[in-house]
Amino acid sequence: MSNPNLLFELRQSGLLLITAFIWGCSFVAQSIGMESVGPYTFTASRMALGFVFLLPIVAMLRQRLAASQPDELTRRRSPEYRRNLILGGFLCGLCLFGGEALQQFGLVHDTEVGKAGFITALYIVFVPLIGLFLGQKSRLTLWLAVAIAVAGLWFLCLPPEGFSIALGDTYIFLCAIVFSLHILVISRFVTKVNGIELSMMQFFFGSIIAFTSMMLFEHPTMSGFMAALPSILWAGIMSNGIAYTLQIVGQRGMNETAASLILSLESVFSVLAGWVVLNEVLTPREGLGCVLMAVAVVLAQLPERKKRIDRS
Repeated sequence: MSNPNLLFELRQSGLLLITAFIWGCSFVAQSIGMESVGPYTFTASRMALGFVFLLPIVAMLRQRLAASQPDELTRRRSPEYRRNLILGGFLCGLCLFGGEALQQFGLVHDTEVGKAGFITALYIVFVPLIGLFLGQKSRLTLWLAVAIAVAGLWFLCLPPEGFSIALGDTYIFLCAIVFSLHILVISRFVTKVNGIELSMMQFFFGSIIAFTSMMLFEHPTMSGFMAALPSILWAGIMSNGIAYTLQIVGQRGMNETAASLILSLESVFSVLAGWVVLNEVLTPREGLGCVLMAVAVVLAQLPERKKRIDRS
């Protein structure tokens, strides 16, 4: 007989894996888009597009609830649900705006895509560290998986000659911390509200914050926006509308550290995509990094989870 808990975890891990794949294909689009528009303009555009993409989906799902689960629709119209949706959406949107904007600033200041991927993925370290301050403990095998993953990222993303720190790298480092907070905030609210609705609300609030910043600090032009439009469409629909929504849905019932390890595979997918699509050379060093990352993710999934899984 199949284990329903195992099947649930495999499904959630699969959603996070798809998220990592889409993110891994997004670094190049972000870098190209930044050649024509500023960081706030790019962030505001992709977030607004993510909101517009999800709005009809949420409306359609609520219509289906009215016919099939009227009690659930009544719950979603309650003041408590709306408070959690608004607060969760605002906090997620604030973190997502901060993470995306800082990442864009890092790319503006010529941080290489590979190095940006490595530093961004350091959220796999920050998530359990921040969790410790919040009273959350991670098992020893997860810490071991984190250490192996960091080593894998080092071989995968960084050149053999070593690592140097520049201004853009500092922005990316701060971006990794903010994305860690984003993962933890999602874990808090995803059991209280619907994941797709939470994702839509984070784009709603994030786009308002980003648009305000754009009007205060940048001077976007229509020609620049049109030049960056292909990159904005990819980032807005695929990275934001689809991938970030899959992240929220996939994190339900998952340990935050284990989830962050799966999401960090975006670095592996970015390298593999360059190898398959762009005929870039996959060096033995990068191959070793991919193997170590895979080992870390498998190790994080092996031990039994004592935490109750909520399917509500």
